[in-house]
Amino acid sequence: MQRYSSRSGKPSGVIGFEIGNNFITVQFTNFKTYTYTYRSAGMSTVETMKNLALAQQGLSTFIAQHDPKFEHS
Repeated sequence: MQRYSSRSGKPSGVIGFEIGNNFITVQFTNFKTYTYTYRSAGMSTVETMKNLALAQQGLSTFIAQHDPKFEHS
C-alpha cells in the first residue's frame, strides 16, 4: 500500500492506495479498505481515481462527491 499525503495541506480521509491494471484499492483513515474496479465503478472513474491518487490531490473529495461503487468481498 502506497502512502497518500494530500498536497492541498488539508487533512484527507485517505491514507493509502494500491493501483492495479483495472482497479484501485483505497485505505481510509478508519483503516477500512475498498477496492474500486472497472466492473464495479467503471473504467473512467477508476482511471480518474488512479490519477488523483498519484497526484496526491483530491482523491477523498472525488470519492465523497461521486460515491463510486466498490467490490464486495
